[in-house]
Order: sequence, then C-alpha cells, then structure tokens
Amino acid sequence: MGTVLMVGTRKGLWIGTSDDDRADWSFTGPHHDMEEVYSCLVLPRSGEGGRPRLLAGASSSWLGPQVRWSDDLGETWHETPGGGVRFPEGSGASVERVWQLVAGPGDGEVWAGTEPGAVWRSRDGGETFALEEALWNHPHRPDWGAGFGGQAFHTILPHPTDPDSVTVAISTGGVYQTADAGRSWTPRNVGVRADFLPEGSQYPEFGQCVHKVARHPSRPDRLYLQNHGGVYRSDDHAATWHPIADGLPSDFGFPVVVHPHEPDTLYVWPNGAGESRYPPNARARVWRSRDAGASWEPLDHGLPDRFYVSVMRDAMCADDHGPAGLYVGARNGAVWASADAGDSWREVVAHLPDVMCVKVGTS
Repeated sequence: MGTVLMVGTRKGLWIGTSDDDRADWSFTGPHHDMEEVYSCLVLPRSGEGGRPRLLAGASSSWLGPQVRWSDDLGETWHETPGGGVRFPEGSGASVERVWQLVAGPGDGEVWAGTEPGAVWRSRDGGETFALEEALWNHPHRPDWGAGFGGQAFHTILPHPTDPDSVTVAISTGGVYQTADAGRSWTPRNVGVRADFLPEGSQYPEFGQCVHKVARHPSRPDRLYLQNHGGVYRSDDHAATWHPIADGLPSDFGFPVVVHPHEPDTLYVWPNGAGESRYPPNARARVWRSRDAGASWEPLDHGLPDRFYVSVMRDAMCADDHGPAGLYVGARNGAVWASADAGDSWREVVAHLPDVMCVKVGTS
C-alpha cells in the first residue's frame, strides 16, 4: 500500500506518492496548470483494483469552476460537461469556487462546499452533484456575511454512522447541522464568540466566522473548532462549545486536525492575530494537544525558525498510518511532512505557488 498526497495551489495541483514509510516522495505537476485548486480529495473506492479516485476543485478565469477526477493517479483527467457543480436555472446564482470536497460514508458519495455558500452531494464519485436546497433556502442565508477569503462552506462533516446527520460550517455564518437527511438545518453555535461584533452581542445564534471544524470518526459527538478568534471543543455533537485555547500563543488560526487514532489528540497552527497572518514571533510551529485541549505543546523540530507566511484552513491534514503522518502546506509554496505524529518534520516539496489545500490517502 502506498501514500498519495494532493497539494492544491493558486496555480495548479501537484501529486506526491510514497510508500508506507513516507520517507521518499516523488511529485508530478502542475496538473490544471494556472488554475486555482482550493479543494482536492483522495476518494477510496471499492473494486477498481483498490486504486483511489483523485478529485480536484479547479477554477479557471476562462472556464469557471469545475470538479475534475482521475482514476490513474493524475495521468488523465475527466470532467462533467457544464461543470458538475452548477446551480439550477432560475436560481439567480452561479458557483464561483469549490472550497471543499469530502468523502461521505456511502460508496461513491462526495460532498462539495462552494462560494457562494452552498452545499452539494454526489452519489457517483464526484461526476454530478445535487444542491442541498433546504440549506440554500435557509432563512438565515441572506444574512450570512463573507469572510476575508469569501463566503464559503469550507467544512462538511458527514456523520460516520448516521446517514441522516451532517455538520457544516461557513464563514461567516457559523455551524449548521441536519439530523433529517437535509430536510432542515439548525444553527449550532452556542458558546462560540464573534469578537468582531459589539460587546453584548458577541454570542449570536449565527454569524460567527468559523475557520474549520474537525472530528474523530470513533467519537463523532466530539468536535473541535478553530474560530476567527478562539479554539473550541464540543462534547455533545455541536449543541454547545467550550473554549480550549489556554496554553496557545494565539487563539487565531485556520486549520484544526484530529489524530486518526486518538480522539483526544488534535493539532492547530496559530497565527499571531487577524492582522499579522503569520505565526507568533514568526516561528513555524504546529501545536498539539493530547488531552482534548486541556494543555498544548509546540512541535517545530525540522520546521523553519523564521516564517512570515500563513497556513490555510485546508492546508494541514493527517493520514491514517501507524504512526500517523501529518502534512502542512504554506503560502510560500513549501510542504512539510511528519511520519511520527508531528514529533519531527522535513520539507518534501518546495517552490510551488502558494498552497491552498493538502489532502492525503492511500493508493
């Protein structure tokens, strides 16, 4: 069994392959040259000789956004005529960018999140998508704002065992959840602070600038949230959230990642603040908690000492090997990998365009 790493950038996609040891990497690219790739996915598939399907949400200034797929690790690519992710005629909206691609629990199930804020589902491996209309028609939607990067459903978390349950997050609308297979959606933001609002109104029902949400499949009621300001944990399936940022150098950041085998272990990449957009003291550090956010430790062995760029919300991920591997891509075009759960790091590719997303899987 091998390892495949997809690196989406502002000017194309690169694909890295390695073995289980993840010591030596070989990269191909750019695929979709000069197109923005804000989302990608290594989709496991039954049959097909065990080979995964690779999906990329690419945006061209000429052709618009498109979900493309490859069944041969990027040697050839396919696309759906007309785009694959498109609003129905008469909706008065058009897809500007595909921000998220996530595998669902069903065979061939893929979820997509877009700008403007909409969620879509595919049942054919990402070849065609249907709009989640109840969320698109939610009465809150006219009041959802746009974060600095745009209005986007950047987090989609299908429940691993309950097919009727999906948790999503949008900047700036907050967390929403369905328990009835998408027929209705409820805001789930109790305890999450919107520090950009006036005092006395900083805990609204919705409108938070959530940056990313993650959960562990073996404990799906526990979720972790990185906010515009704040890191939070929920132990009741997002009904309530509690701050866990004490011990971090900053509570502002973009990604949050859970360890594949340890539900109490999570990783974040803090930035100095919303104004600086680089790590505190310009030191590249991943921060790890092994006790669900009660305490934190910095991980920087092999990372740069001086670092004035950011790591975006989908530019950090983990594989499911043992020991677990972690991957971080930065806006200076470098990607670092750890094959020992973050204890040590090494650069596996450099001098790419600024990295928007990294996704890993097996091949």
